[in-house]
Amino acid sequence: MDFKFIFSAVFLSSIIFWVVRTEPVEDKQALLDFINNVHHSRTLNWDERTSACSFWVGVTCNHDNSRIIAVRLPGFGFRGSIPSNTLSRLSSLQILSLRSNTFTGPFPSDFSKLGNLTWLYLQSNKFQGPLPQDFSVWKNLSVINFSNNGFSGSIPSSISNLTHLTALNLANNSLSGDIPDLNMPSLQLLDLSNNNFSGKVPQSLTRFPSSAFSGNDLSAEVSPPPVLPPSEQPKKKTNSKLSEPAILGIIIGGSTLGFILIAVVLILYYSKKDRDNVEDNERPSKKEVLTKKGKKGSSGSHDGDNRLVFFSGCILAFDLEDLLRASAEVLGKGTYGTTYKAALEDATTVAVKRLKEITVGKREFELQMETVGSISHENVAPLRAYYYSKDEKLMVYDYYVQGSVSQMLHGNRGEKHTALDWESRLRIAIGAARGIAHIHTESGGKLVHGNIKASNIFFNSQEYGCVSDLGLATLVSPIAPPVIRTAGYRAPEVTETRKISQASDVYSYGVLLLELLTGKSPINAAAGGNEVVHLVRWVNSVVREEWTAEVFDVELLRYPNIEEEMVEMLRIGMTCVARMTEQRPKMMEVVKMVEDIRRGHKGDQLSSEPRTQESTPALTPLPTEIASTSFPPQ
Repeated sequence: MDFKFIFSAVFLSSIIFWVVRTEPVEDKQALLDFINNVHHSRTLNWDERTSACSFWVGVTCNHDNSRIIAVRLPGFGFRGSIPSNTLSRLSSLQILSLRSNTFTGPFPSDFSKLGNLTWLYLQSNKFQGPLPQDFSVWKNLSVINFSNNGFSGSIPSSISNLTHLTALNLANNSLSGDIPDLNMPSLQLLDLSNNNFSGKVPQSLTRFPSSAFSGNDLSAEVSPPPVLPPSEQPKKKTNSKLSEPAILGIIIGGSTLGFILIAVVLILYYSKKDRDNVEDNERPSKKEVLTKKGKKGSSGSHDGDNRLVFFSGCILAFDLEDLLRASAEVLGKGTYGTTYKAALEDATTVAVKRLKEITVGKREFELQMETVGSISHENVAPLRAYYYSKDEKLMVYDYYVQGSVSQMLHGNRGEKHTALDWESRLRIAIGAARGIAHIHTESGGKLVHGNIKASNIFFNSQEYGCVSDLGLATLVSPIAPPVIRTAGYRAPEVTETRKISQASDVYSYGVLLLELLTGKSPINAAAGGNEVVHLVRWVNSVVREEWTAEVFDVELLRYPNIEEEMVEMLRIGMTCVARMTEQRPKMMEVVKMVEDIRRGHKGDQLSSEPRTQESTPALTPLPTEIASTSFPPQ
């Protein structure tokens, strides 16, 4: 008997059994049954052949991947009723978010089987009918948000049995009757506004701000204190004449007490106002907030004409409401707006560009976004989604952890700075050239990027340059003054006429190559601080005097076997920044030239070890025809 074969078979069977055991097979099938029986306008990447815990958008599993504990599907275009006996089979589910869809019908009765729910978000749908009568089945519920629906009837008193409830939002429904006495010490956030409630606010709820009950037919929230009966009122004393010092003391003491009371009232008022501005128990961090939230019920995600528009193939699971609530960190401010790093509630991180000075109408903006969003190329950063309203225009991209090429080249140069080596710079140049060349083939060969610069170039997953910020130049007023750093990338004809072209993209790319070679920004302040030095002009002057070695970044001169490649890239860069547009190469030609840099020297062995300063050789001057090239002042 072949024991080796038996052992291998048993071992393999054990592995297969373990994999099956660690995949929540039953929960996975429940979600597939759900998605296959409800209409949705956005594509979900749920496939029975892939792992639900590792790949399915909006799905979170427990620590050993044995059960699904969270399903977040906001703004996926669901409509119709929730299929019965689907989501209710997720018996370990703790978080369910189906907000900002178009679900209809009554509250799903079989949700009573989800006994482990802690957060339930169903807001901004079209549910109708009464609320569930027995909330006791969800004894662990901490957050309930059913706002912006069509629920009717009264609030069941069983809600008061939820001893862990911290947030309850039932605003903007058609609920009626008396508000029950919800004596719940754990409750911190409450919103019952814009319903049809009548009667009085229970004494146990008067601690919440009046805005929590606005839009209802309610009488005075707190009854005035009872008046003492005549027999219990204190008798007036006779001969109560006070001395002048006593009267003065009373006046001073009363004034001081009045100021203290006013201060206390103001503190309580603003404390309640701040608390009222926080919803869903999702407080923003202390970082800058991406954008201020509008009035309740007016979020763009609820308006069919003003919603976050995703492109096909995007697996991100969030909506406009998520972006409005996300804490945001400013990544940079450029010609066309401010870019933020937005951290969403499900740990997704995206880059959001908040546009300014957009001069075109909605239709033209949407057409341009559709053009940009349809481009699929590994060296062009994909546009994931966009948003348009009268007052706000947003573009959503992937967030690149390594930052932009500009940050890599110029950020924090000091003792702890890690130099961008030649191999990385060459990959940046090759990838960016490929991306721009592909852009120039779109729209019948007429598409222009219009804003090529180091801060718009990132590393893709293959560590090659990837071009971002496409398509904005045609949306912004042509008379908008460029920022100084951007001005260094602009071709002479753009500076003079404000008209961009594919040839001006080539010029900007040439400046990028010079920036990679020199380590200098396109525009620098002179030593005295009173003059501005343009990179193209400076490179031209150095090359003309045959000080070629002075051009290159000193951090590159420490590495061996790259001199010829650097000189070749310098030649390409100077060709791209020729004054006359007809003298510049096409982008497809540039791609071949930068790719040939490595092919032409493939026999050389690159070293990751820097050479010593003593071994740094003198570089050969550029050919005469390049050194004598004339460049315009900028």
